[in-house]
Amino acid sequence: MLEEKGGINVNSIIGIVLIFLILIGFSYLNRPSPDDILAQQRRQDSAIAQQQVLQDELVKSQAEAAQLRASAADQPQAGEDATATIVSDTSKTYGVFEKALQGQEEFFTIENELLKITISSKGGMVHAVELKNTYTHDSLPLYAFKGDGTEFNLSLKTGSGLVRTQDRYFQAQGASFVVEGSSAKTLAMRLYANDDGYVEYQYTLAGNSYNLDFRMNFHHVNHILASNESTLAFDWSIYAPRQEKSQTNEHINSTIYYKFLNDEVDYITERNDERIDLETKVKWIAFKGQFFSSILTAKENFAAFSWVETITDEEDERYVKQMKSKLWLAYEHQSNETFEMDFYFGPNHYKSLKEYEMDYEQIIPLGWGIFRWVNVGLIIPIFNWLGQVIDSYGIIILIMTIFIKMLLFPLMYKSYKSTAKMRVLKPQVDEINAKYPDKADAMKKQQAVMALYKKTGVNPLGGCLPMLVQFPILIAMYRFFPSSIELRQQGFLWATDLSSYDSIYDFPDGFSIPFYGDHVSLFTLLMTAATLLSVKMNAEMSGGGQMQMPQMKVMMYMMPIMFLGFFNDFAAALSYYYFVATMITFAQQYAMRRFVDEEAILRKLDEHKKKPAAPKSKFQKRLEKMAREKGYKK
Repeated sequence: MLEEKGGINVNSIIGIVLIFLILIGFSYLNRPSPDDILAQQRRQDSAIAQQQVLQDELVKSQAEAAQLRASAADQPQAGEDATATIVSDTSKTYGVFEKALQGQEEFFTIENELLKITISSKGGMVHAVELKNTYTHDSLPLYAFKGDGTEFNLSLKTGSGLVRTQDRYFQAQGASFVVEGSSAKTLAMRLYANDDGYVEYQYTLAGNSYNLDFRMNFHHVNHILASNESTLAFDWSIYAPRQEKSQTNEHINSTIYYKFLNDEVDYITERNDERIDLETKVKWIAFKGQFFSSILTAKENFAAFSWVETITDEEDERYVKQMKSKLWLAYEHQSNETFEMDFYFGPNHYKSLKEYEMDYEQIIPLGWGIFRWVNVGLIIPIFNWLGQVIDSYGIIILIMTIFIKMLLFPLMYKSYKSTAKMRVLKPQVDEINAKYPDKADAMKKQQAVMALYKKTGVNPLGGCLPMLVQFPILIAMYRFFPSSIELRQQGFLWATDLSSYDSIYDFPDGFSIPFYGDHVSLFTLLMTAATLLSVKMNAEMSGGGQMQMPQMKVMMYMMPIMFLGFFNDFAAALSYYYFVATMITFAQQYAMRRFVDEEAILRKLDEHKKKPAAPKSKFQKRLEKMAREKGYKK
């Protein structure tokens, strides 16, 4: 345990400072390096150039087709025979797939107990996905995505130019359907190249499932597609709609994850928009929202050199981010080929995602290293078990907090006893300080203090290490609560949604206080008040006189005030947890203060002085060596 200054508990200072440094560290580590920025710029320049080439090819193809159509329209009409001649020669004149340029968009719905999926005949694409019985923060139906902002396109190079399937009209092979239970049905959308060849999108939905089986079938188009192309480009992009009350929290919890084939899961940093080139084969990509995600998985893999990108418009209140991907599909020019994929449209629920055994659960940001281990091995099991027997998540958080604080109580008690030892030795430390008042005697003073600790058997770090053990749990909770979909739209006391901020007052007319926000969170106020009370009572119980380090006193009181602004927009569950944990800690410290006999501790320390001196520690030897080098005598 470190020395107390004027009665201030240095453990509290260390704790508060470490929390602040860890939170600042998270933000700092997420900053892109100059090399990352330069590489990103190069990738963007390359992508723009490639996109321009494709766009030029498309414009050229469309211009040629338009010219041919205009030429055909100028021909003299010779009744039904002339018209028939023009129609019969369409595939020859306009090229393959050109019949599909004309049509009328139709929509088909396929749904089960959990999903309602809209398929459009234009592009044969998944146009919208509604999660049934799930609602946005303002009680509207919740969509994973919907509308014309969605890109769902397969690029096909033919002898007559580049064909974009999203611009063509598919023919439905089936009708809308509803499926329940264990049954499954299929709707196919077919894009004809000619009378015999076609590209088909096949959608199969089973009952009671968040999964949509998706297959691309290529039938007799191998002689139509460019023979030198071994891969086909599939573009899938969405505008992720706003779903939660805090758009700020949605921004910092929405991004793209991806899993390399037989390798790790990686992602685009939530706070930085960028494009990432995936230079090796990829198993799946996930457009991850705060609580709901859309995941596309290949049965085999997507080819190398696919890419993903996020784009954020801070001014757009309708959408959180645009999430883009270009995926390469291996194509072998066989008469019949199938590329099998699978969509997941559903909640970011840890246990459910883990059951897929595809590492989907990695998209839930539970922290890295030991913080994630704490969440997975301790917090989530306790949370899930309590959720089976208790309906109120506010009560669950309370019970879980009490359980964790009791679990850590032995460490806390050890830390408090170490603090008590330092406290009872403080008069002797003050005598040493008075004996060496000059700064020039700082080394002698330090040697004397260390000698006192050695004689009494006190470890200066004895109170700090047990406290440091608690930090993984503190940070694990910081990651756990904002990511827990179980808390979404769950009310407790005045909070209507524990996964978002609580507000007892919203400032009018768009008024906002810098660093604080546009509302007042009562749980954050309570957390701040509890922390200030704990700091004040710690100082008083430590007993001390005049402050020797006033800057530390200022820091101790300023840190909770800074947290007031930092946590005001965070999940109410997190502020509630910190408030309860702080109050329990305060109660434990007060109880230990009442029952720990400090006079008995001092007697034991004095008795320890009478024991034979133990060998000097390496640290003490180093201090003595440094003192001799500076000219001090022993």
